Amino acid sequence: VFQRKHMDNMKKLVIIALAFVTLNGFAQKKGHDKRDGSHTSELRKDMTPNDIADLKSKQLTLKLDLTDAQQQKVHKLILKQAESRNKAREAHKPKAGEKREKPSKEELVKMQNQRLDDQIAMKREMKSILTAEQYAKYEKMEPKKHKKRGMRNKNKSKK
Repeated sequence: VFQRKHMDNMKKLVIIALAFVTLNGFAQKKGHDKRDGSHTSELRKDMTPNDIADLKSKQLTLKLDLTDAQQQKVHKLILKQAESRNKAREAHKPKAGEKREKPSKEELVKMQNQRLDDQIAMKREMKSILTAEQYAKYEKMEPKKHKKRGMRNKNKSKK
């Protein structure tokens, strides 16, 4: 009788242990499925400005039905933008052994002004390259990116 109770208890323990292991495995997999952008941003760091320009210009070609001439102009524009972003990123990167410091208020304002100036220039260039219909589509595409980014930031602050 004692041996039978002991066996029943052991079976229950084994079942509970299996349940915990299974639940733990599911919990870990769920974390990897989330798309928080960290994976793509890691990949983007390894991409050259030319790779970024190729991808973005091809995406725009598909979405806006660009001609070959338009695609080449957009590629050059995006390449120039990617190169300037890389230079800015490198300038703010800490040197080997140095700790990364937050920019001062003046530096932050300067960087934001530069970013906005770049966006204005990009918009003007795109307007000169695209037809009115294509530009209207392009304008509708842009806010979606910022909405997604805003939603991502709201989700991070809730955690």
